This record gives sequence, C-alpha cells and structure tokens, in this order.
Amino acid sequence: MNSVIERAKILLEKLDVEQKKVRIREIEAESMNPDFWKDTQTATSKMKEMAALQKAIEDAEKLSQYIESNNTTGLASLLLEMEVYFYLSGPYDKNNAILSIHAGQGGADAMDWAEMLFRMYTRYFDRKDFKYEVLDETSGEEAGIKSVSISVEGQFAYGYLKGEQGTHRLVRLSPFNADKLRHTSFSLVEILPQVETSEFEIKEDDLEWEFYRASSHGGQNVQKVSSAVRLKHKPTGITVSCQTERYQAQNRENALKLLKAKLWAREQEKRSAEEKELKGVYRAPSWGNQIRSYVLHPYQMVKDLRTQAETGNTEAVLDGDIDLFIDAELKSSN
Repeated sequence: MNSVIERAKILLEKLDVEQKKVRIREIEAESMNPDFWKDTQTATSKMKEMAALQKAIEDAEKLSQYIESNNTTGLASLLLEMEVYFYLSGPYDKNNAILSIHAGQGGADAMDWAEMLFRMYTRYFDRKDFKYEVLDETSGEEAGIKSVSISVEGQFAYGYLKGEQGTHRLVRLSPFNADKLRHTSFSLVEILPQVETSEFEIKEDDLEWEFYRASSHGGQNVQKVSSAVRLKHKPTGITVSCQTERYQAQNRENALKLLKAKLWAREQEKRSAEEKELKGVYRAPSWGNQIRSYVLHPYQMVKDLRTQAETGNTEAVLDGDIDLFIDAELKSSN
C-alpha cells in the first residue's frame, strides 16, 4: 500500500496546484474583458480549461487529505480517476493535434487500408468528443485515399494521439484480388501538436504561396476559382497543401496551421539527436517503426508490438475502440 501513497505524492507534485491557480486567475482576468466572448470558440475553450483546472485542484486537495490520513483505499480509487494528469504531463500533451495518414505501397489495398484507419480514428474522435476537420486529402485512383491530414481539437488531443505515430500493418484477404489472396498492407500515421507561431519565428518573406483549382470535394465553387493552396517554407523547403475548404482564405489558414506543425517536428528532430535519453522526446514517423498489427485472416487479432496489448475484437477496434492501445502506450512511456 505504501506504493499507492508514493504514487499519490508523485502525482500531487506533477499537478502543480499553484501554477493552476495562477492560470485560473489569468483566465478570470481575460473573461472580464468586454471583447472576451466575441470569439465564442476561444472563449468556450478557455472556460472549459478553467473548469478542468478547478477540478484538478479539488482532486489535489482530496489527495492531500487521503495522504495525511493514510487512507489508501480512497487514494487507490481517486488515482484511477486522475490518471490523465499522471500520464499526460508532456509540454505539448494539452495541445490540439494534426493527424496524417499516408498509404504505403500496394495499390488499392494500401489506399483502402488508409481509409479504414481514417474511419477508425474519426470514430475514436467521436467517442472522445473531439472536434475534427479534414485539412487536405488525396483520393486513391481505384479506392481509398493516398493521404489525408486532419485537425483534431479536444482536451489532451495530442497527448492521447502521440503514441499512434508509426506504421500500422493490416493482414487480410484482399477484396481487390479475384483470387481472394491474403494481402499485407501498410499505412504510416503521423501525429503533430498544433503550436503557436510565437514558439518559433516565421517570416512572411520566407513563405511562398501558390493558388490553384482544387481537384477534390468542395462543390461548384471549387471548380470555378483557385481556392486550393500550396505553401512552401523557402528556408527549409517544407511544402504543405490544403484544398478541402470552399474558400481560399480558409485553406490559407489551414495550410499555415500545417506548416507550423511541420516546422515544430523539424525542430524536435534536431533536438532529439541531443536528447535521446530524455522522456517524451519526439520520434519522427518512419516506415521502419511498425507499432501495431491488425490481422483479419486467417485469425482475428489486433496487437501492439510495443506494449503487447492485444484483442481479438477487430471489429470494435476498427470502429474506433482503441483506448486499450492508447492507455497501454501512455502507461508504458511514463
């Protein structure tokens, strides 16, 4: 039982109650501004943040009481409820995220697998009550998608999703093969936090904008005007594109959001070369980093190759029930 008390003490320290009180006072001061509610989305987000901070402080006070009274039963129960603060303590874990899926080689099977993953993640977002928006999508020639980038908004969105980064492998009977042969497909998932420009400097002179007619969905408006956007960061050569919105201004905004995340990732890769031993170091996605296997034939099993978490309920997993794997990875990396 002493381990429960020790764990509670560690969590209490991580909660940093004084810092949370400071942040609450900052939000309260902002809310007194007459213009605060003009941007309802930002205002609502900050009020939700304040409510979460207040809940964390209340829980911290309970923790302190349980520790002082040596109430290990109460501690064990409360710790289960507060694991989110225990495991999601990285510097960017609270941020919104950008999730990208890239189909590997393998034609229609690979692109269909990328679309299956897209469905799996959007169902997961619905379960978590995360808001999401497709920023850019390239459809496959026969089926599925070649690639897609999604903006994900919700409390701890990046913290929950960051462990999904890597290669996802599917084994099944190919629906695109007349002989119904067993086929292995791969898709690469990339997870980035949405970051503020203030974290690094982006000069307007370093940006090269290109506008063209979109080739994907968007209705009649897309066909008539150059609403799609391609944005290049000249110093690094990083290029992003957005064409899913009907209007150029929206695609410009989304392209800049994507570019910020890509520049952040580049900076983290540079830092991680020097900080490999530190917890929470950013790991660049790569095809060699296979994290999970989804087998639909000759048996049914989804298994995480890092944590060994597994389930035979493949249908539920592909329908967005992936908490088993996300929770296991969060616990293993702390």
